This record gives sequence, structure tokens and C-alpha cells, in this order.
Amino acid sequence: MTKEEIARINELAHKAKAEGLTPEETAERDALRRAYIESVKADLVAHLENTWIVDEKGNKRPLRKKK
Repeated sequence: MTKEEIARINELAHKAKAEGLTPEETAERDALRRAYIESVKADLVAHLENTWIVDEKGNKRPLRKKK
């Protein structure tokens, strides 16, 4: 997600509060929001995949997904 895309999301949010959006702008806003959410999720997953658990004995193991 680029700074320009985030700026466009904010611009559309301000416009929606002030005067409302056209159907095209609403669709653009929804697509940008979905892309932002997917970007945040991907960053979180990447961070968690590089997380290790250290027990009281000093043993390290990678964090695993729950089933």
C-alpha cells in the first residue's frame, strides 16, 4: 500500500463526511479499503511467522497456527 493510496482513502473519507460520494467514488473507496486491510493482514502474518517462543528452559520453537 503506497502513501498515495492511503492519502486517497483519507481524501475520500473526508469528502464522504462533507458532501457525499458518487457511486464510482464509493466503489473506489471500498476497493482501496479492502486493499489496505489485506496489506495489514499480510504484514501481521509475516511478523507472526518470524516469531519464536522461548520456554523456561531456554528452548526455542517457532510460533504455529492454531487448528
